[in-house]
Amino acid sequence: MSPGSPGRESDSAATGREQTRRRVIEVAIDLLTREGRDAVTTRAVAVAAGLQAPAIYRLFGDKEGLLDAVAEHGFAAFLAAKHVDPDPPDPIEDLSAGWDLAVEFGLANPALYTLMYGEPTRSASAAHKAGMEILMGRIRRLAAGGRLRVDEELAAMIIHATARGAVLTWLSLPEDRRDPALLTTLRESMLAAVTNRQPAVQEEGPAGAARALRAALPEQTALSDAERRLLSEWLDRLAAGDRR
Repeated sequence: MSPGSPGRESDSAATGREQTRRRVIEVAIDLLTREGRDAVTTRAVAVAAGLQAPAIYRLFGDKEGLLDAVAEHGFAAFLAAKHVDPDPPDPIEDLSAGWDLAVEFGLANPALYTLMYGEPTRSASAAHKAGMEILMGRIRRLAAGGRLRVDEELAAMIIHATARGAVLTWLSLPEDRRDPALLTTLRESMLAAVTNRQPAVQEEGPAGAARALRAALPEQTALSDAERRLLSEWLDRLAAGDRR
């Protein structure tokens, strides 16, 4: 393909567009961090990025599209900071460290974190979903080891709710009232709510064993799809039996 061919020009245009898009997002994050969400207008971002306002609309559609892109950038940055150990020596400590990392990210990036988690629609991003898969992996390891006190979906909701609540509550307090004991207490409350310090399969009753088997079920090949679905339903009922 010759240097002046349409294919090369198209690739160059796409690269330039992506570089401009990235620069606009960085400018928007800077405005958001320094001056708050109200400062992130299409006009202000365009001026700071050295562009005409229509360029923002071509790249992002509208202001909400720009804010969605900023939130996606935040989720991607948070995902990049996560350390994933596929076989941690202590799955409870691994969950605790992951919770601490989420809270630390929120405290270090208050305006960005509030944008990311302030509205449900922001959590539809690919990076957010990838982060959820990391969390669900941690939860499944707990379940497989008989350490999960509640079902997996409820555990994920508790973990998210306590981390988000910790960050947003901390940020809402005057600096002289921010007691680190708040964060420690919420983390330990989360761990107590979703985990067993000793494997549940050592306890009386079928619920813990059912949760452990349910977590390992997708990897089993001895059963047909129909058999796995039926067994999964039974295990779900057994695992929930102690709450009915």
